[in-house]
Amino acid sequence: MVKRSSIAPKRTAGRRSVRLRVSHTPKLGRYLQSLYSETYISQVILLLVALWLLFSAGLLLAERAAAGMSITTYGEALYWGIAALSTAGIADTPESGLGQAIGGAWILVGSVIFFGTIVASVTGYFMRPIQRPARQIVETIEYNLEHLEDLSVEELALLKKTTDGLIVHMERLKSSDASTRASS
Repeated sequence: MVKRSSIAPKRTAGRRSVRLRVSHTPKLGRYLQSLYSETYISQVILLLVALWLLFSAGLLLAERAAAGMSITTYGEALYWGIAALSTAGIADTPESGLGQAIGGAWILVGSVIFFGTIVASVTGYFMRPIQRPARQIVETIEYNLEHLEDLSVEELALLKKTTDGLIVHMERLKSSDASTRASS
């Protein structure tokens, strides 16, 4: 059953907060949650934004003294920073040598951080089940137990079925382990 996203107001100690629930894509929601909690993506995004602001300011300062400059305001420098990073350098070319050095450094550093983070995050997501599937099952169950009030009836039924299956599996393992010990 496909559900729509909803923005549900939530009351907390007299205050009202809004939380976004993306229930039509539970896998995407779980992926984003694990991406945020198990990687450094938020810190990398903050680093990238800080570097963008610094490199743009550096470019503006370097270009102020250049003749025929095309970047005259901080807003234009910020736009240049986005254009240079997103198109791997297809933006207005700085006029001064220092501006070109700053621009080249921004393109290299920004691209490595940005694309490296994307590749590492996606690769880590797909490698995680191979590395530790049992721990992932436990973490998923723990996460769902912590967020019971957010789960639908269908999701709760699936969680119950999964935990019941795990209990049966554990009982089989214990009985086979006990019979192996008894025969030894």
